[in-house]
Amino acid sequence: MTRLIFLGPPGAGKGTQAKNLSRSCNVPHISTGDILRSAVANATELGKKAKFYMDAGELVPDELILNLIRERLAADDALSGWILDGFPRNVEQATFLDELLKEINQPFECVVNLEVPDEVIISRLVNRGKEEGRSDDTEATIRHRLEVYRERTEPLIDFYRGRQQLVSVDGNQPVEDVTESLVKVVQV
Repeated sequence: MTRLIFLGPPGAGKGTQAKNLSRSCNVPHISTGDILRSAVANATELGKKAKFYMDAGELVPDELILNLIRERLAADDALSGWILDGFPRNVEQATFLDELLKEINQPFECVVNLEVPDEVIISRLVNRGKEEGRSDDTEATIRHRLEVYRERTEPLIDFYRGRQQLVSVDGNQPVEDVTESLVKVVQV
């Protein structure tokens, strides 16, 4: 049974790798961004609450995100496993997630951290910004996003490493090689 949490800075390839591995393992790729968009689009009770915060330009509170994740993990397709991408983002959320997973009896196997040097990430995201016409993917903005990521997520990496639940994978290699490394992690 595959239950993984994906960590990594923006541009590390989490989404791409989570999708590849989800197909390979036949489990859903659960992205918190996708959960939010779907709940809002379907106007679920939780979606309406999330939309209120999103429309106001506020961060959706942890408790609401956790309830959305609880709802998503209870879906039939997630009972046989999942890959969680985009949550948790800090130690407090990790603690919430631990409690939720105990409550619903769905322990995870490990936390996968995709490691990619900052300069490679900056290059990837600047190029993506040019290709997709994204004005927010400037070098200055990307450097700021990386600083915020390091500030908020480094303690989370240390948290999971301290519990011997962290597996680091070199994300600075061809996509197929990263996927192959991840498949090996799952097969261990």
